[in-house]
Amino acid sequence: MTAELIDGKAYAETVRARVRDRVAALHADTGLTPGLAVVLVGQDPASEVYVRSKGRQAVDAGMKSFEHRLPADTAEAELLDLIARLNDDPHVHGILVQLPLPPHLDARAVINAISPTKDVDGFHISNVGMVGTGQDAIVPCTPLGCMIMLRQYHDDFRGKTALVIGHSNIVGKPMARLLLNADCTVMIAHKSSTNIPELARLADIIVVAAGVPGLVRAEWIKPGATVIDVGINRIQRAGKPALVGDVDFDNVRKVAGAITPVPGGVGPMTIACLLVNTLSAFCHQHDLPDLPLLLDEQDPS
Repeated sequence: MTAELIDGKAYAETVRARVRDRVAALHADTGLTPGLAVVLVGQDPASEVYVRSKGRQAVDAGMKSFEHRLPADTAEAELLDLIARLNDDPHVHGILVQLPLPPHLDARAVINAISPTKDVDGFHISNVGMVGTGQDAIVPCTPLGCMIMLRQYHDDFRGKTALVIGHSNIVGKPMARLLLNADCTVMIAHKSSTNIPELARLADIIVVAAGVPGLVRAEWIKPGATVIDVGINRIQRAGKPALVGDVDFDNVRKVAGAITPVPGGVGPMTIACLLVNTLSAFCHQHDLPDLPLLLDEQDPS
């Protein structure tokens, strides 16, 4: 048995195309264009790459992209002032502050300063609470991308058992809430869990976001399970740098029914879902119909 490969690049392109078409149609009808503002504090190399990619993809989708780059020693008051101005800017419909922030800045205070209606990362406490209680809200991009892909392999989540490995505020916790909202039986494991292999063998769906290269092994997997690997780890392999996930891909693929690769799995979907969230924020701010795409049971193709 060899698992079906879940091609995140292909799904992301389909999602981006739907967003692009919707943005063009809305502009033709209203003359308005969604705007995404990305704020980068400091010069972290990985963050620089992500910010460039987000801006480029926003423009490719027909949106306006606003980049604000601040020095690493920016005072918190200055950053909060910028966010306040972006909250009030009618041309900006989504605001994203690239994480991680320099250590002297309070990330929670910064995130919660963003208007919940423009919080396209879905990290504001209001959006977190609404997702947790099953209400309509902006969903964090990575869990949203995972749910889109999972929908293609599970028409009905009821009766399915899911294991989320990792309990971060960015991926693990919201992922578990989304699966629970979809009527999965949900288990959460983390670094203090002592029985992860036993839990994994019960799961029809496993989502791994632990940041540990090759953590999940083939003997943990229930035959035919769907495995979503969120991990991105830089390691040395045969003396060369390589990107790997949290799953022992080559061996797990022999047991699972479907699996995401790293790279090329969850990563492309995360930025595609940022565009979805920006479009959704724009539609809500202008009382326009949203793009029916994501947490329903429709195929996005």
